[in-house]
Amino acid sequence: MVKKSIERTYLALIFLFLYLPIAVLIVLSFNDSKSRVIWGGFTLKWYRQLFSSSMIMDALRTTILLTLLASVCATVLGTMAAVGIHAMKKKNRGIMLGATNIPLLNADIVTGISMMLLFVRFTGLGFHTVLIAHITFNIPYVILNVLPKLNQASKYAYEAALDLGAKPVYAFFKIVWPEIRPGVLSGFLMSVTMSLDDFSITYFTKGAGVNTLSTMIYTELRKGIMPQMYALSTILFFLAFLLLLAMNFKSNRAAKQAERNY
Repeated sequence: MVKKSIERTYLALIFLFLYLPIAVLIVLSFNDSKSRVIWGGFTLKWYRQLFSSSMIMDALRTTILLTLLASVCATVLGTMAAVGIHAMKKKNRGIMLGATNIPLLNADIVTGISMMLLFVRFTGLGFHTVLIAHITFNIPYVILNVLPKLNQASKYAYEAALDLGAKPVYAFFKIVWPEIRPGVLSGFLMSVTMSLDDFSITYFTKGAGVNTLSTMIYTELRKGIMPQMYALSTILFFLAFLLLLAMNFKSNRAAKQAERNY
């Protein structure tokens, strides 16, 4: 009994540390006062001002466009790279996996400065350089999500399809793709999260006039965070929450369907 109470208390503390700051942010988004310690009454004006602010909307559009383009490109390239790595011999596969892990372990500021120096040497900074940088650091996350699914898949089914006359592309999408699709989706969602969140690499590789939400917030810190950003953060949190609920619901429904078929 005591052990269970300790476990529940420990779990409650963990969730408190995780979600209390978000709860405070949500409350502040409805606070009529700009003060973070004084409650001025319930209001929705920060949400109205959020959608009427051209600066925030431009940064949001840039962020969403950058995130989607980088995530799609990284997912395609990362999936292709994972298939190639999976087909290698054990020694070469180990070398490639080691090279894949380097960007994950490397500090963001080091990656950002090195990419900035590379881009400045060959081209000017702008939206395209940020996009290339985001694609680059997202690819390893896709590879490491897809590879386990490839390892679980049976290679004999793919080879059998080729022996029966199927074209490689047709065999891939009919045999391999259903097996690795959850890993590809996980890699895509992780890429979306990383791109949406990134500041260091974006800050060093963006050009003049290119602003994402993270760089805009950093610029505004000197004047104080605008309450409209509390409202935007609340909206993004609930969108992520709804997406997670939808994915879990779909996964549970698929699992129940598989059990009924079994």
